[in-house]
Amino acid sequence: MMVYRNPRICSWPRLCEKAVFAVIRAIRIPLRFAGHLMKRFVEGLDRGQSTLLPASLDDYVTEDNPVRAVDVFVDGLDLDKLGFAGVQPLDTSRPSYHPGVMLKIYIYGYLNRVLSSRRLERECQRNVEMIWLTGQLAPDFKTIADFRKDNGKAIREVCREFVALCRKLDLFSAASVAIDGSKFKAVNARDKNFTEAKMKRRLERIDESIARYLSQLETADRHGDAVPEAKVARLKGKIEKLKEETARLNAINAEMMKSEDKQISLTDPDARSMATSGKDTGIVGYNVQIAVDTQHHLIVAHEVTNGPRNAPARPTCAKFSHGLGPGLPKSGAAASRQLSKVHRPWR
Repeated sequence: MMVYRNPRICSWPRLCEKAVFAVIRAIRIPLRFAGHLMKRFVEGLDRGQSTLLPASLDDYVTEDNPVRAVDVFVDGLDLDKLGFAGVQPLDTSRPSYHPGVMLKIYIYGYLNRVLSSRRLERECQRNVEMIWLTGQLAPDFKTIADFRKDNGKAIREVCREFVALCRKLDLFSAASVAIDGSKFKAVNARDKNFTEAKMKRRLERIDESIARYLSQLETADRHGDAVPEAKVARLKGKIEKLKEETARLNAINAEMMKSEDKQISLTDPDARSMATSGKDTGIVGYNVQIAVDTQHHLIVAHEVTNGPRNAPARPTCAKFSHGLGPGLPKSGAAASRQLSKVHRPWR
């Protein structure tokens, strides 16, 4: 038998809605929890959750991660032939870290702009890529710094091996590079750097000071007892100190004149005074020149010089020509003349 329901009288949806809210009020669910049930979030794993098969460390590093290239490149090097110290372990004393592991740390820091040895130490402890690369080894900062200090020449040979590998893979376009330079401040104050002009100004100021103090002494002699003895003794002491400073500067000037560029730096002997882009400004430092391939933006050669900004990039051109640029001459001067395709951004 069919039962007729008048839609105007019976409203089942409204009754169901009332029943739901009655249940919610009955179990006293907090309103904020009811709102939480309506939201959806991406949930992570429980830190205390145990797994039957623990995840492999290799699963956290993708197949196209650059650290895999670093690992393969370093493992293919003959570190003993390149000149790294400690390749052959000692029979006594405490075991040391393999130079290959330290080199991987150094290259990884270079690729990711992590230059500080203390920061590299922290990366070895917390960075998944570094943990994978080193096999969960974490050398302290002093070990990393000593490796970089003791193997500078060998690291430069590694750069040469990398350039040779890039040439084998045809990653360098034919003799088309961009050369640019940047200045880096040395650990040498400007007051500890002397040029001919700076030495001349310094000696002239000392002579003026001595003449002024002598004039004050003559004035004191004319006034006799009116001038205190302490002031006279102080003026004589200043004159003696200035004469000692003059003798010291004359000795430095003699050493400076023996140098080729008539310049001397007392703290860092290789650093030189260089002008910067600002007006009447300059630093005492080095000029780092880099030759970069214009197609793949890979560093072909690099050189640290102490020449000015607009000096010819002959050292860098010479490095580029020695086995890197086919058909280029072996001398830096000739290379700089024939590299017609070289782009110099400072022009």
